[in-house]
Amino acid sequence: MSEHDELIKSLDLPAKVALLTGATTFTLAPEPSIGLRELRLSDGPTGVRGLRFHGGATVALFPNATLLAAAWSEATAYEVGTLLAEEAMAQHIHVVLGPTINLHRSPLGGRLFEQYSEDPLLTGQIAAAYVRGMQDRGVAACLKHLVANESETDRNTVDSVVDEATLRELYLLPFEIAASAWSIMAAYNDVNGQAATENVHVNNEVVKDEWGWDGLLMSDWFATKTAGPAANGGLDLVMPGPGGPWGDALVAAVRAGEVDEATVDDHLARLLRLATRTGALGPEKDYGTYPAPDSPERREQLTRLAAQGMTVLTNETGALPLAEGQTVALIGRHAVQTVCMGGGSAQVRPPHQVSIAEGLTARLGGDRVTVLDGVPMRSRPVPARDGFLVDPDTGAAGIAVTVLDADGAVVETRHEDDATSMVGLDDQLPRPAAAVRLRGRITRAGRVQLGTIGVGSWSVTVGDHSFAYDLSVSGGNMGEEILSPPNHTEVVEVAEGAVIDATATLAEGRGPAGQLFTGVGLFGLIAQAADRDAREVIDEAVRAAAAADVAVVVVGLTEEQETESVDKSTLHLPGAQDALVEAVAGAARKTIVVVNAATPVVMPWRLRVDGILWAGLPGQEGGHAVAAALLGDIEPAGRLVTTFPDEDGKTPAWNVTPSDGKLEYAEGTYIGYRGHFAGHAPAPAFWLGHGLGYGTWEYADARVITGDSPGVTVTITNTGKRASREVVQVYFRPAERDQPVRLVGWEGATVGAGESARVIVGTDRRMWRRWNTAAGRWNTLGTGGDLLIARGLGDIRATLPLRPEA
Repeated sequence: MSEHDELIKSLDLPAKVALLTGATTFTLAPEPSIGLRELRLSDGPTGVRGLRFHGGATVALFPNATLLAAAWSEATAYEVGTLLAEEAMAQHIHVVLGPTINLHRSPLGGRLFEQYSEDPLLTGQIAAAYVRGMQDRGVAACLKHLVANESETDRNTVDSVVDEATLRELYLLPFEIAASAWSIMAAYNDVNGQAATENVHVNNEVVKDEWGWDGLLMSDWFATKTAGPAANGGLDLVMPGPGGPWGDALVAAVRAGEVDEATVDDHLARLLRLATRTGALGPEKDYGTYPAPDSPERREQLTRLAAQGMTVLTNETGALPLAEGQTVALIGRHAVQTVCMGGGSAQVRPPHQVSIAEGLTARLGGDRVTVLDGVPMRSRPVPARDGFLVDPDTGAAGIAVTVLDADGAVVETRHEDDATSMVGLDDQLPRPAAAVRLRGRITRAGRVQLGTIGVGSWSVTVGDHSFAYDLSVSGGNMGEEILSPPNHTEVVEVAEGAVIDATATLAEGRGPAGQLFTGVGLFGLIAQAADRDAREVIDEAVRAAAAADVAVVVVGLTEEQETESVDKSTLHLPGAQDALVEAVAGAARKTIVVVNAATPVVMPWRLRVDGILWAGLPGQEGGHAVAAALLGDIEPAGRLVTTFPDEDGKTPAWNVTPSDGKLEYAEGTYIGYRGHFAGHAPAPAFWLGHGLGYGTWEYADARVITGDSPGVTVTITNTGKRASREVVQVYFRPAERDQPVRLVGWEGATVGAGESARVIVGTDRRMWRRWNTAAGRWNTLGTGGDLLIARGLGDIRATLPLRPEA
């Protein structure tokens, strides 16, 4: 029985079904006859973008998920949830589409930056705290993507083949731990031969029946392929709308007896329960007022959250934190163009993005910091930025956009300050777009790289130069046209004030489920100074490094590697960044490397530099956060959330490319640190849980605590010169030889210099079980084995044997 039975009974079948598909890209339809108001959804989890995929409201840009999770703190995750709820409430948003809780199976996964960790317990506990923080404010969280959605290659068609024990013990576990969430999103992929949106076993048998979960299961956008099978397979809501495979087809399936009307009623009951919980049904909620994205309060919060999750990977000579009086040569493209967020649906429109050059110069003063651009590292140029193009009509930074119909008539004109424009997705044009014209006035003369972004047949003029070419994506896939649109550039000499005028005739594309779309895509203009030769850049960097007290080299990845829809092919840094670090390290008195990336990179120079700070994708206040971490204003007390291999391929799970449409999870439960510890891959460069902070630690008097599941108590002493936060980690090494080591608990403690603290770490009982596939139930692991107290499995401080039961 549902608390909304009477409301459901008042609607006929077509009216019920109409509510089970989105009304627009990010809204659900109201139904005044039952008091249901419009329910509004927004992408997350790096910020609350709002109701537009592109060009929407200015909102706060948070640090990325791996950086936030690196705090290993449920209190931090709860705070993030409350802040995101405030960002949602400010826009009258009811549901934030996050957190992403798929695991870091292979470090090649393009979307790992949105996901917390390679470990299911760490991921689940962080997610559960985030969910509590958000939902305590009346905003629904949405766990995504259910399930086995750990890579992006062929993500709309891939069949993830996962044995039942691995599915239960690893990939479903974070969803189980965080199942207090009011909604879950079903993934694009198939799971063991059945679409995630139709997966009776996962959606109905496990999530809804075994767990007793009463929330709403929605599809990923355009993921639903069928009417009857999806409705019977546990899917409650098709997104987006107003089109889709349900509607009349689902009504017909019910009338034909393929789908029981009670199934439709259950879907609707779950939707109405979500609406009630979030204030779209029942009394009107008070949305309140909250700090602006660029307010001092929000800037402090985002700086602190980013800095405290940053991780000191090495600090052999004590070069970190930097001394106040030192002169610094700050070197690298990522120093001046710091990457603050990943690509795809996690992107938002922030009020600003503070570069590391801006942040460190503001902190130390311009007389102590020499800033040098680094070597090129992109294969795909970015849209014009930093005022390189201005609107020829208004003079405002950005471009002028004209949308044309099939007759060449103007459908809409707009200004875009980021030199890109989304067409046909959420702009509700009165007529379909057939062509897009983009214009921008160039503000800097010289040798310039100019070009366009987006699928279509292009004609481009700038000064005396003209170009024509076609741009397309494989298979005409709309997801790629939006998330990874193609580009073309030319290097030309231009005069200041020249106008680039580009028109694209649009092509037909297909959505993830094969739907046809016309005039939909992301379009933009590229304009930037042409790159210099890498050797010239490195020579300049070497001279600056030799003249300074310390060189800080900033390297990293970009949204080309860390993005939705595309996986990586290597963990090596793009371009000549390694050569830059090696050259600077050979010339500088001291060299610190800041890694501006959310996921593992290979660091062949790691033993030849004085310190490495992993900075993640630090959000809108990134430069201030890095400066605070480097100077010790905020301790970078992070611990890694995924294992960093020392070379490509040296991981338990590597391949992300399907074979004959299937991606075999052949490594089973031995992903990440579990597989490395078992010898399934060589020892990594850095283990999950590794992080030095700015303290040094002694462990003593470790003991086992008995209970429902064993715990430990240990005394830690900060032998360093500064107060510091330690994360005591407990791993269980089972006696069963076919069971991997696993994280079973952790606890953080902040301890003053020279002081000690007694830390108690409980363990999660769900980590003391294994799935019995033959019997279809959970079995408890034997009590034999060892508890390992560690700072990551590369630094085990105590081994406590567990006595097997008699």
